[in-house]
Amino acid sequence: KPSVPVVFCGLFPMDNAQFSDLREALSKLSLNDASFSFEAETSAALGFGFRCGFLGLLHMEIIRERLTREFDLELISTAPSVVYKVRKNDNAKELLHNPADLPDINHINYIEEPWIKATIMVPDEYVGSVLTLCTERRGEQIDLTYAGARAMVVYKLPLNEVVFDFYDRLKSITKGYASFDYEITGYEINDLVKVNIMINGDAVDALSLIVHRDRSQLRGRALC
Repeated sequence: KPSVPVVFCGLFPMDNAQFSDLREALSKLSLNDASFSFEAETSAALGFGFRCGFLGLLHMEIIRERLTREFDLELISTAPSVVYKVRKNDNAKELLHNPADLPDINHINYIEEPWIKATIMVPDEYVGSVLTLCTERRGEQIDLTYAGARAMVVYKLPLNEVVFDFYDRLKSITKGYASFDYEITGYEINDLVKVNIMINGDAVDALSLIVHRDRSQLRGRALC
């Protein structure tokens, strides 16, 4: 069966004249990577581009790097986001790949977000920092075991907290020693809101994101 993308982001050429080059490059890449998907999208701010789906953050980095190096393309990429499930008031359910497509809040009953089971291997001395990071990201501890001078931390985390900058933070607080693996466990209902970034009074669709209400100010400021 076809692989299911987990992380999505928009890719737009710096120069709109390169749109057809980008489409050709994506077509060639998808020939030798069946797990990578893309579809055309337009943004009022960034023009024509593509909404791309990846298996994870590393996969996204590799594809972007290949597009830059092998096809000599200068790209703008939107913040990575995950797939949400939206239940409307009329009980209709829809998958939301792009935060800009979120229906009017008055028509939504609830929004579900994907959660993961993350396994982190880390030297003893950094365990405290890792636990703090996971708790900051709305994580729930499942297990903590020791093998010699290394600890194995197992946490339940919302995927949208991981795709932002979790891996970079994890590597920096452990001086590169932590290893990180995760699997999707399912969807859960949460208090999620859409954050719009306004430029000169106009909301820019490419910059909108969906986050937990408690972290909306923080993420909006960080993005600005």
